[in-house]
Amino acid sequence: MFEQKNLPHDTPDPQPRHFWRALFGRLRNNFLTGLVVIAPMGLTVWLFWTLTGWIDGFVMPFIPIRFQPQHYIGIDVRGLGVIFFLIFTLLMGWAAKGLIGRSFIAWGERMVDRMPVVRSVYNGLKQIAETVFAKSETSFDRACLVEYPRPGMWAVGFISTRAKGEVSRVIPREEQIVSVFLPTTPNPTSGFLLFVPLSDVIALDMSVEEAAKLVISAGLVSPEDRAAIAADPTALSDLAARQKIGA
Repeated sequence: MFEQKNLPHDTPDPQPRHFWRALFGRLRNNFLTGLVVIAPMGLTVWLFWTLTGWIDGFVMPFIPIRFQPQHYIGIDVRGLGVIFFLIFTLLMGWAAKGLIGRSFIAWGERMVDRMPVVRSVYNGLKQIAETVFAKSETSFDRACLVEYPRPGMWAVGFISTRAKGEVSRVIPREEQIVSVFLPTTPNPTSGFLLFVPLSDVIALDMSVEEAAKLVISAGLVSPEDRAAIAADPTALSDLAARQKIGA
């Protein structure tokens, strides 16, 4: 028996395989790039479209038929419930500032206080609403770093205000105590309230919004070091060059 040898023309050509592999790699990269561009835009549109539909479905049943365009043109205009909701909210806010409105609200709260379960739910929601929508004293002062959960490990927090009342009095420290909100990742609406000595807090130059982005992104979105840019004149030009290349 003769051993069969591979002739030159029997050798498989690797060129088509490399071509299809490179083509598939380009298509995959283009798809991922397009997904990064489309996903935030699509999710934003979907979120607002869903929220608008939810508000319309809740508000429109309370609107008389003669005020609904569907009664005249036969088409459901999406977003009309949002407009009615905004107008109603503005009227309620205007009425609540007057004497009659305040008297009516006080009477309603007295009625709610007589209902055990409803009273707890209403007071909790009212406190949350006042905390979220208050304009002055509820905003954070600045971002900071605190050692948490043990010495040597640092976490991003937000300085809210100085410790007051009994908390400031009973803490056995002579220096000033500040209250720091320590958010969780990636949901910064929940977290921990820490009372920390001022000397144990490292204030950051980044804004509260930049620190919030840092927390939400789990460290992926990090703001530029402003102090380093200010100390090194060439750092600003390098930063502009990197941004131009990234664009």
